[in-house]
Amino acid sequence: MVKTALIYPLAAMAEIAGCFAFWGWLRLDRPAWWLVPGVAALLFFAWALSWSPADAAGRAFAAYGGVYIIASIVWLWLVEGVRPDRWDAGGSLLCLAGALLILLAPRG
Repeated sequence: MVKTALIYPLAAMAEIAGCFAFWGWLRLDRPAWWLVPGVAALLFFAWALSWSPADAAGRAFAAYGGVYIIASIVWLWLVEGVRPDRWDAGGSLLCLAGALLILLAPRG
């Protein structure tokens, strides 16, 4: 569980940063060189997520989704300067609960 608690947030921040680099280039008129660290971040994301201790890739990706949603809301607040509302917070917690259920459910 400790490994997952480290891997998923790192992977999420890398994925969001990589995607934001493309967003910045295409939608915010940032220079094309933004794509270089963006691609590097996306490569790191894929590599980091492959270290998940989940027993199957699909389960690892599904559980990661809840962490990604929380990380996206944190990004919204800290990087984009948009304060999340109660619906953002509630929806994020609901998704995180689902991710924990997927990841921690007893398997027979």
